[in-house]
Amino acid sequence: MQSAGLKNSFRRVALWAGLLLILLLIVFSIYGAFIGAESAKEFFNSIPLSVYWLAFAILLISAIALFRRLLCFRGLFLIHLGCIIVLAGGIIGSQAGFKIQDKLFGTDTIRTGQMIINEGTTERAVELENGVIKMLPFAIKLVDFKVEYYQPGQLIIRTQKGEGFKIPAQEGQKYVLDKDLGSVEIVRRFENFKLAREGDKRVAIDDPNGGPNPALELLLKKPDGSEATRYVFERFPGRARPDDNLQFSYRRPVKDFLSDVEVVKDNKVVTRKSIEVNKPLHYGGYLFYQQGYDSDAGRYTVLGVTSDKGLGVVFLGYILLCAGVFWHFWLRHIFGDREIED
Repeated sequence: MQSAGLKNSFRRVALWAGLLLILLLIVFSIYGAFIGAESAKEFFNSIPLSVYWLAFAILLISAIALFRRLLCFRGLFLIHLGCIIVLAGGIIGSQAGFKIQDKLFGTDTIRTGQMIINEGTTERAVELENGVIKMLPFAIKLVDFKVEYYQPGQLIIRTQKGEGFKIPAQEGQKYVLDKDLGSVEIVRRFENFKLAREGDKRVAIDDPNGGPNPALELLLKKPDGSEATRYVFERFPGRARPDDNLQFSYRRPVKDFLSDVEVVKDNKVVTRKSIEVNKPLHYGGYLFYQQGYDSDAGRYTVLGVTSDKGLGVVFLGYILLCAGVFWHFWLRHIFGDREIED
């Protein structure tokens, strides 16, 4: 009897402790949502929160031991087991978890950083958030870098009075602004604008071998009937001639940017991947994702690097958690769960 009473006391304590920890999790989540990503990252990896996560995991494990009926209710058991595995994966991938693993196994894991790789070159160096440089056990080669734009882009016109026009940059299109401003015709679009000499004249050409220099050739027709040719450059927006009352800009909104890379290990290419936004590369325990690029010339890419230790464990936990919820609310009514006495 005394043993049963003690066990019931432990159960009550576990239930109230579980409720308290869940309420604290709600409070921590709300607080983390308002302090910003970086501050939230430091907060959830702090020592007090590490103790909290460990206590939560221990409580869930204890619940399985204290409430043996959970073993017979498959849904509830899977929910508890899934939560335990999610917490375990989070601990493995935490800052403290990295330090413990590096000490136990003699590793030097890169937790998070970035790589800047020039087109056609191979790189192993990763710059950490504190500026320290660490080396990967393999190399990443940037074979090709591409930026895709929404077409046809936009020609933006502003007057001295502050009025604005936004026009699709479609070749051959003519746009009448108003009677006091005249009209604008988009004659040509250039991917790589360059002035070349033909005899005694300098003419505009689209040089396929030159660096990227997107531009538009415009034909202005003024209200007095005079015409003038103007060139508008994407990289130098907002410039105007003194005799013009219009200011032009050329913009091409970025649709996507891609890094075609190869992973090189022991002087051999082991895998290839085209990295783009939301399509990272997983290799060697690391996740490589598109973080930035050379917006001026498109000569290099910036890859974010983060360790994916614990990520697979977290995914497994969520799968079990979802399976438990699905079983508890739907399948158990079909197949049933056998009950036993504690």
